Amino acid sequence: MAEQKYKRRWGDRRDGRWVRDVPGLQTIMGHILPNRTDCECFMKDSFDVTELLPYLEKKNAEHPDYKTTVFHALVMSVARMVRERPKMNRFIQGRRMYERYDISLSFVCKRRFQDDGEEALMFLVPKEDETLDSLSLRIVGDVRETRKSESSTGGIDAVIDGFAKIPRLLLMPILRIVRWLDFWGLNPKALTDGDPNYSTVFLSNLGSIQAPAVYHHLNNYGTNSLFVTIGTIHKEERIMPDGSKQIRDVVDIGAILDERIADGFYFARSLKLVKYIFAHPELLDRPLSEPSNFDFNSKL
Repeated sequence: MAEQKYKRRWGDRRDGRWVRDVPGLQTIMGHILPNRTDCECFMKDSFDVTELLPYLEKKNAEHPDYKTTVFHALVMSVARMVRERPKMNRFIQGRRMYERYDISLSFVCKRRFQDDGEEALMFLVPKEDETLDSLSLRIVGDVRETRKSESSTGGIDAVIDGFAKIPRLLLMPILRIVRWLDFWGLNPKALTDGDPNYSTVFLSNLGSIQAPAVYHHLNNYGTNSLFVTIGTIHKEERIMPDGSKQIRDVVDIGAILDERIADGFYFARSLKLVKYIFAHPELLDRPLSEPSNFDFNSKL
């Protein structure tokens, strides 16, 4: 999804086009329920990763210098889902519906796995020819580069640190102006580029710290409408399509969405597509622009 696909019109934002053909119900919801945190829809499911794990094991044997993880597979699967389900790339800000020009994915990286270890904000925009291999390499490279320093060295982290040093009496009116600019889509790039609050999907790899997938709120600031968490892999008995029982490897996934950007039917089908990709990991080797050809009427 690239910005050149659209001819900028009056009312469009720098980060998204104004969706003018929105159903009346969604338009009114943007006014009656203007805060994103008032419209959170929580979805939780467990994904079967029995086929995914040997796929990743084989892939990692081919490049022992870095590891492709289940989290990387989730990031790529979600990117593919958003590419095929464009309404998942929408947001409401300033009481209007917009659709982003690009797919953007973000997550938090812990610089050190200690209580006092600082966190860094990671932000990436997958390319049209992106595959799991290239995406994983980018994530590993960005994380390694970030962990070379125990504190922020630039980007949105440095901007946040700079704001934090401003005295409270000055910071309060400054942030009121920032929120006003946010409402109208006028915040400068220095405040939005690299900020997860302005990404399509904010992801959290809680399995990396041996924690379960949890509910995580959205924020009223910014444009992020989808937050996804992934927990630890564990064994679970499943009923297979032929009626037999098997012990399978599964992982819990939590998704929090802004219910105003689409309806429950659209959300459920989008989650179903991610689950399908996990069950057929060979799809992750296809370029992002190549559709999965998933039959949404099929049963997983």
